[in-house]
Amino acid sequence: SNIANSVGPGYEDILLGFDDPTRWLTFSGDYTGTRHSPLQQITPKNVDQLRPVWTFQTGTTTRGRGFETSPLMDDGILYVTGSNNFAWAIDARTGRSFWQHRRDLPTDLTYGASAPVNRGFGMLGNQLFMVTLDAHLVSFDRRTGDVLWEIQLADYKTGYSATLAPLVLDDKVIVGISGGEYATRGFIDAYDPATGEQIWRFHTIPALGDPGSETWPPDPEVLSRGGGGTWMNGSYDPALNLIYWGVGNPNPDYFGDTRLGDNLYSNSLVALDADTGELKWHFQFTPNDAYDYDAVQVPVLADIVWRGTPSKIMMWANRNGYFYVLDRVTGEFLEGKPYVTVNWSSGLDENGRPIPTPQPEGMPTFPGNQGGTNWYPPSFSPRTGLFYFSAWQDYATIYAPEESEYEPGRAFLGGGFSVLAPAPGAPTIGIGRTNPINNWTNEVGFASLKAMDPQTGEEVWSYDQFDVSDSGMLTTASDILFTGGREGYFHAIDARNGDLLWNVSLGGQIVMAPVTFSVDGVQYVSVISGHALSTFALPN
Repeated sequence: SNIANSVGPGYEDILLGFDDPTRWLTFSGDYTGTRHSPLQQITPKNVDQLRPVWTFQTGTTTRGRGFETSPLMDDGILYVTGSNNFAWAIDARTGRSFWQHRRDLPTDLTYGASAPVNRGFGMLGNQLFMVTLDAHLVSFDRRTGDVLWEIQLADYKTGYSATLAPLVLDDKVIVGISGGEYATRGFIDAYDPATGEQIWRFHTIPALGDPGSETWPPDPEVLSRGGGGTWMNGSYDPALNLIYWGVGNPNPDYFGDTRLGDNLYSNSLVALDADTGELKWHFQFTPNDAYDYDAVQVPVLADIVWRGTPSKIMMWANRNGYFYVLDRVTGEFLEGKPYVTVNWSSGLDENGRPIPTPQPEGMPTFPGNQGGTNWYPPSFSPRTGLFYFSAWQDYATIYAPEESEYEPGRAFLGGGFSVLAPAPGAPTIGIGRTNPINNWTNEVGFASLKAMDPQTGEEVWSYDQFDVSDSGMLTTASDILFTGGREGYFHAIDARNGDLLWNVSLGGQIVMAPVTFSVDGVQYVSVISGHALSTFALPN
């Protein structure tokens, strides 16, 4: 690969998506969020012959969190971001790095210190775009790694950070913000890729008097720190010119009494006009959330025949334990059913609104604080018609809400929680894996990879693992599902029936979805484990 002479992808290339399956040009591979590649050189019959081609060691670690990025690939070169705002350009054939970037971060990070991860680049032409733990957006020359421009998104000292992969359109770079555990106010922004000039901003928590503010107390101070982070990636429908983005929890997290009401647009999906940032419609999954059920999962778009009618749908496995099917043109609720044990709600009404059943003090709530699923990207295969994602099964927490005192720049949680354990003081699970030894039992929760039928909202099959999983999904046209888990196994599973076809231990937790691409006629699959990026292909 000659990185200096390569010509980067334009908007039309990104728009093609998997029409050219050799590349991986945006976070989910294309704008739909399906993570379904047409490549099929690797098949169920030969996948057991996969061999490691190279491994890239990043040299940077994130204790308690993982290496959570989704690499981009164009013209034989991988563009990879890492923990602590490292970044690299890597030869996709050999694993040799062309350049490395390390951001000089301030020593007084707030939310960025507790979650020092990054989930990937955005790319357009010869530019790369990365958000930072100190809440900036940076543009790089992808050939050299040199910084072209950077702008501040928000003041990190008050609790803001940024960790997602930018969504790049023809003339806009779309980003969101992290920090919902601090007294912040979420937003989604659009920037000019050439200059970094802000084009529009949509606040996920309305100002007093704006639509949605009636779902909050009439207090400007409460609204100004209402949470609603936008810390994961959205999807885009170019025909409708709509951006779909998930919004996180309201603030404070666990004490809803100081913010009575539905608290729009927290825990919602918002559909925004890509040109103006104007809200076209919204759907709220968890009104007045007091469980930290961020609705930041990746929206998955598909055009299918749904119950006999050609439909433009959106599929969503939500952190609150329900799987949803929505009409993505109008936001109409089509279907919703629980995929794990749910007791905070007894069901959904005809409009998809949950019927709340809060548990008595000291009793467990299902699913627990980390949810039935979380940010890890799902996949949808148009071949099988199934939606795949990682779920945490039999996992619950006991919440202890309390009124907290607001301090600028400090976490503002409104209480806390403990994980339901089979005996007092027994080891449990939480964010990230901090211990290489299993000292807990699957009574506290375990991973269940689920294949859901959007026609019925029901599970078709599941594949279980002892430990919970934060791994995303990748499906291919040969009906292989690639995924992993905290145990460090990289799995190839038959997407039709859930049978294990092949796996290998990589020695570190897998907390992102694999990607696949082709160079010189060879299909590669890259997966992150621990603090390394490993790439596999068939022999010869």
